Amino acid sequence: MAISVGAFPPRGSPSGRFTKKSPTRRGCHSLLISPPPPATKNPQRGSILQPRVARHELPWVSSRPRDQPQRGCIRFSMPQSLSSVYLHIVFSTKDRFPFLSKEDVRAEVHAFLGGIARKLHCPPVLVGGVADHVHLLVQLDRSISQSDLVRELKRGSNLWFQERFPEIPKFAWQAGYGAFSVSSSNLENVRAYIANQSQHHAKVSFQDEFRAFLEKHRLAFDERYVWD
Repeated sequence: MAISVGAFPPRGSPSGRFTKKSPTRRGCHSLLISPPPPATKNPQRGSILQPRVARHELPWVSSRPRDQPQRGCIRFSMPQSLSSVYLHIVFSTKDRFPFLSKEDVRAEVHAFLGGIARKLHCPPVLVGGVADHVHLLVQLDRSISQSDLVRELKRGSNLWFQERFPEIPKFAWQAGYGAFSVSSSNLENVRAYIANQSQHHAKVSFQDEFRAFLEKHRLAFDERYVWD
């Protein structure tokens, strides 16, 4: 049986690749030899190789929205965590000393406390009070606990007060606090209560007011420690 062969590459050159036998006349076959691939130069040190880009956009990296998911695909939705918690926070100065007797000082303290609450993503509805204590009505963010919120309110305002009013020495807040939940339907009543603190405390002391809060919310307390 005779076999006709095409021209082979010269000696010393890269060998070609055999592809497919092509039938000729009866009893004969020819071997087709594909040309060798073009030689590529090795990249020099420090050169940047260009990434290979797909000719068509891949479906799993496509940025275009799809109206309908493909068969066998699972569509995921982002979960939502929603919260609506309002707190009425009350705490006094240390030993109920009237550090905030001046109206201009008291106004700046209230504004600064509101700014701290806002930075902690707990927007204030209203901040008020009188010479020896403060009231804050805020919306508690779901990413912070009420104890952390009160701690930051006291810590930040205490440091700021000592720098802002050095003529008022020994300023400090009491160690404890009261935090009472407020329903959305009762927000306006609590807001009006805080706004009228001056008139309210013309007849009622802070201690009597705080006791009333504790009893209204059915909280057990010890008189020996509640004022610390």
